[in-house]
Amino acid sequence: MEQIGKRLRALREGVRLTQVNMAEILGVQQSRINRYETGYSTPSPEIFVKYADYFDVSMDYLYCRTDEPRGKLYDYQPQALREKTEQNREMREFIEMCFDPQAPVNKRLKEALLRLMTEGVHEE
Repeated sequence: MEQIGKRLRALREGVRLTQVNMAEILGVQQSRINRYETGYSTPSPEIFVKYADYFDVSMDYLYCRTDEPRGKLYDYQPQALREKTEQNREMREFIEMCFDPQAPVNKRLKEALLRLMTEGVHEE
């Protein structure tokens, strides 16, 4: 909790706010800001959200899970999403094969066909 307090204090001091000013912004008493910053107390989730919104930083940053103010960025792709992406890629390739590359079939028609085919797959 001490690390979180140091982070909260650094953010406040970085924009030259006093504890009194910060307390007014967050809607709490100045003594609570002091307890947060010294590590004697932990802000509620609602207060953390107010800090994050005011300083435009991520919750990961406030919780000291990362030193990047915008937080950890995950490229999470669950199995179902990977399967759907693969199916869409295969459908798109199939549709492209069905049309003569020299034919004046427009992109919107191909997209509509892809949409119809993928909707049918997901309804089954």
